[in-house]
Amino acid sequence: MLGGARAWAVWTAGLSAYIVAVLHRTSLGVAGLDAQERFGIGAGALASFAVLQLLVYAALQVPVGLLLDRFGSLRLVVAGALVMASGQALMAVSGDLGGAVAARVLVGAGDAMTFISVLRLVPQWFPARRVPVVTQLTGIVGQLGQVLSAVPLAALLAGAGWTTAFVCASATGVFVAIVALVAVHDSPGRRISSGDAVTARQLGADLASAWRHPGTRLGLWTHFTTQFPGTVFALMWGYPFLIAGEGLSRGAASSLLTLFVLVGMVGGPMLGVLVQRHPMRRSWLVLGVIAANALGWGLVLAWPGRAPLAVLLLLVVVLGLGGPGSMIGFEFARTFNPPHRLGTATGIVNVGGFVASLLSIMLVGLILDARTGGLAGYDIADFKVAMSVQYAIGAVGVVGILRTRRLARQRMAAEGIHVRPLREVLAERGWFTADRIGKS
Repeated sequence: MLGGARAWAVWTAGLSAYIVAVLHRTSLGVAGLDAQERFGIGAGALASFAVLQLLVYAALQVPVGLLLDRFGSLRLVVAGALVMASGQALMAVSGDLGGAVAARVLVGAGDAMTFISVLRLVPQWFPARRVPVVTQLTGIVGQLGQVLSAVPLAALLAGAGWTTAFVCASATGVFVAIVALVAVHDSPGRRISSGDAVTARQLGADLASAWRHPGTRLGLWTHFTTQFPGTVFALMWGYPFLIAGEGLSRGAASSLLTLFVLVGMVGGPMLGVLVQRHPMRRSWLVLGVIAANALGWGLVLAWPGRAPLAVLLLLVVVLGLGGPGSMIGFEFARTFNPPHRLGTATGIVNVGGFVASLLSIMLVGLILDARTGGLAGYDIADFKVAMSVQYAIGAVGVVGILRTRRLARQRMAAEGIHVRPLREVLAERGWFTADRIGKS
């Protein structure tokens, strides 16, 4: 039965693999200052680690999506967990840049296999009415991996040291691979499912069809614009910004990163319910999340000198909404594409946020290096200039959302689905008068 105890057990097993994938993904963020000391590198070189990891992740999304449609979730989840574990083991023993770079490539490759594979389990195991909420839960509960990196991994780095910390991370990856191998089933009817063998031409046709639909591209731009501020903060620059820029202790910075995750866990189900109840207003929810992120950073950047803790708390709260907002992009992919190309469409959407993230991370690092001459002696003014680059990337994303939303609505109208303007709906419910709407 869809949505029963067995469905939750399968989902939990897959989710555990995603939680650990997020731990691996964000481990370099809390180890950033330690990595600079260990490898003798500046901010630009450190940023290039994360950029390379995200570049591998983004580049593999479409190929992994095609493989997912062909081979199912179980194989890819197990393979991804083992690949990431090998990358963390290599990072544990690396003493030079070459080994560290190879380690982050492995982490990026394994990470690329995990999230969309777990996400594909949701419509296989749950009824359609629950899919938006469970999709949100998948993305948000998975961010507990950030807590694992911000608290126990950071504590291991500060205490037992680099090698022990990354060996423990690797062992955790092997453990969840075993859990997935035992508990995950691709569908209620089959433990391991495979699609029909397809030709390269057919794969290309599925990819082209998914890309041509404006709803898929709307999902991509949604993910692009909502996900990157939180990813930049959690994956790379939030920890150094809070410690070196805002002068917080490691414990306080870890607490704020934990709050970031908790906000997402609370906000995710709420957004999921809103998407379920108001599917025609999803883009407005997305734009609201983007506006909150922009206002939060604006307050911190405009504050004279270091911001007080209350302002930093507000920033972390609004950034925590970015993850739930980005999950709406996958809802666009699911509702605008047939099941046989869902993996492909999901992969296309997932590219968006990580492309934006890698661009932002790299630009922030380059700006910091330009202001400090490659030294790690940052102050708050350096971070304020560097973090401002996020507004340019966000503006590109908003333009993409507005354009593809218009195209998607035109496509829906051609198919006989009419989307009433939000102003008309609000006026009908008494929020605005007809006179005001006529003037707007």
